[in-house]
Amino acid sequence: MEAHQSPERTPDGHFVVIKGRKWRATDPSLPEEIAARLRRHLMSARREVRSAMAAGDARAERAARARVNQAKIALGERGTPWWDQSEDERRRRWEQGLARLDAEAQN
Repeated sequence: MEAHQSPERTPDGHFVVIKGRKWRATDPSLPEEIAARLRRHLMSARREVRSAMAAGDARAERAARARVNQAKIALGERGTPWWDQSEDERRRRWEQGLARLDAEAQN
């Protein structure tokens, strides 16, 4: 798969297949602007994990991994499967996740 191509999806659309491995797909009901903001938080948190590991800072690593998890949940990639949630539950999931991540980023 090239960088500009979308990954293969399972027939039900619930998972993407990357290098032969299935991963839960991002909730397709997320508005693109919101999904982009959540992905920025995710990538920032992943960089923080890498930096904390390089520095041997276990406390910072735990905090960064918690932010990765928050972003993945808000995207619908972890937690209750988005296809098992109502539209209101899905909206509440990403609104609350984004609000928490934005608040933490300001601190």
